[in-house]
Amino acid sequence: MSAVVQISALAGVIVGAGASYVTTTLTERARWRRQQDVRWDERRLVAYADYARAIKDIAVVAHGLAAHRGLNSDATPLEPTAQNLATLDSGEAQRSGLLETVRLLTDTDTITATRHLDHCLWHLVALAKGQMPGGAEEWEAAFAEYRRARDEYHRCARKTLGIPGAAIPRDLTWPPRWKQPPAGGPPAA
Repeated sequence: MSAVVQISALAGVIVGAGASYVTTTLTERARWRRQQDVRWDERRLVAYADYARAIKDIAVVAHGLAAHRGLNSDATPLEPTAQNLATLDSGEAQRSGLLETVRLLTDTDTITATRHLDHCLWHLVALAKGQMPGGAEEWEAAFAEYRRARDEYHRCARKTLGIPGAAIPRDLTWPPRWKQPPAGGPPAA
């Protein structure tokens, strides 16, 4: 009987060691996956934010150039000087480089959103530089499309980062409400 007890004890030790090994392995594997997810999410966040900042920098200069051409009245006019045009060119070079990182780290929906955003931005720049014919109405339509494309990019980026909920909606009134004359009142200055 002592042999049966010894074999039972040995079997218990082997089963316990095996269970401990499996549990430890699964726990370590899950921890490693979580660390990888956090690592890539951090890199995606930086890539998304840097790309969005580059887009915005170009759009701000284009907005000023458009104001100088009389396409809008809600930005400080910027003359198409060599320096301002060089700022656009360097912003485009930066945007292009940052896009490569985004493309490496993201999914198809976000890449599609970046392409549409790029096209909308290039349309604004072409109008602002006078490379495309158009007046205030074309600018307004192009700027509204740019804003929609930017919102879609943000939505896709938030989704890949696992950020719950929707982005806070913007006031889509353009020009802003505070620049519009009150009903029946004199026009805003």
